[in-house]
Amino acid sequence: MAKQARAVQTWRSIVDAAASVFDDYGYERAAISEILRRAKVTKGALYFHFASKEAIAQAIMDEQTSTVEFEQEGSPLQSLVDGGQQFAFALRHNAMARAGTRLSIEGVFLGGPHPWGDWIDATARMLELGQERGEVFPQIDPMVSAKIIVASFTGIQLVSEADSGRADLREQVAEMWRHILPSIAHPGVIAHIKPEGRVDLAAQAREKAEREEQEARIAAEAKEAGSDPAADTGSRPGGGSARGTRAGQAGDEGDEEPAGAGVAAAGGAA
Repeated sequence: MAKQARAVQTWRSIVDAAASVFDDYGYERAAISEILRRAKVTKGALYFHFASKEAIAQAIMDEQTSTVEFEQEGSPLQSLVDGGQQFAFALRHNAMARAGTRLSIEGVFLGGPHPWGDWIDATARMLELGQERGEVFPQIDPMVSAKIIVASFTGIQLVSEADSGRADLREQVAEMWRHILPSIAHPGVIAHIKPEGRVDLAAQAREKAEREEQEARIAAEAKEAGSDPAADTGSRPGGGSARGTRAGQAGDEGDEEPAGAGVAAAGGAA
């Protein structure tokens, strides 16, 4: 079980590091050596999980949709709008979202899966749900409209990136919805939709950061005052010592690297 948990953590470290590298350099200029440096894993560990740089990039493209969660309750159209605003926010603050979008735009896998396929499918499902609940016109083809919405969002975020580094993306996406909604939804429904999203994610993130900063300050002050139980006993949650935790984390990748992995790694992109 511990070995499996380490393998999952290693996979996560590689994907997160690769996302930051692809975000910075794009697919062609991204080097395996830089991914290894940022992930702090061995080449054998990387090739245990991924056969090639292309496989890592595909994992990132698959992962980017995890930055959005479409609520199934309430208004499907509002949930769709909220999801778009979630991704707009992620494009400013999440390397995974930016890397996945950059890889899609670069057309890295022209012979592979459709780079926007997951987004189109998810959007079409929400439009179908909107039809079932009477929000979306019955004559609308969900798949056709989904492609238009995804294409519009993609173009708008590119223009916003060029204009303001995506600082105005929330409002630009809201403007997109103001133009699209009248062509797909009943007027009575549109009156209740908030194109900017129901939640100001930037304000929410600021509040969270301020709360965490305040909690950290209170904890630091308590520790200085000598009221931190861990500081008095030297114990750690679960009864283990810090030394034991580090020892348990060391050497994961030697267990994960199969026989011959070093030979296979030699054929990987650098």
